Amino acid sequence: MKKLTAEWVRKADADYRLAVKLGWGTDPFHDQRCFHCQQSAEKFLKALLEELGQPIPRTHILRDLLTLLLPHHASLRSLQRGLKFLTRFAVGTRYPGDAANKRQAQAALRWAGRVRTACRALLGVRTQRPRRKKAP
Repeated sequence: MKKLTAEWVRKADADYRLAVKLGWGTDPFHDQRCFHCQQSAEKFLKALLEELGQPIPRTHILRDLLTLLLPHHASLRSLQRGLKFLTRFAVGTRYPGDAANKRQAQAALRWAGRVRTACRALLGVRTQRPRRKKAP
């Protein structure tokens, strides 16, 4: 794996792990959880583009990234619906007037997990499940 690809993967994993942790507390950080799920998916897709030697577009529209990847990784087609769902959290929920609810945050985490699993497999990276800290 290329050094820059590994950096994309590291950043994508960090967003995913943060999204998981945001669900552990009692405060409902649904907007932030959805945002980090979208960011994780975006960075995993960009990692695949980097590994293929393709230019990395500056976009948050996940379906656009998918379109670039499908000729190389047709198996990603199954993520199309989830990527469309996650794209809405790239910008909107970061500003007043749009808010994510608990159900959306849970769905966003499921889709981000699927993207993570698929991309890590295509990159040959072992998927580690985020560990939950044990209560004292």
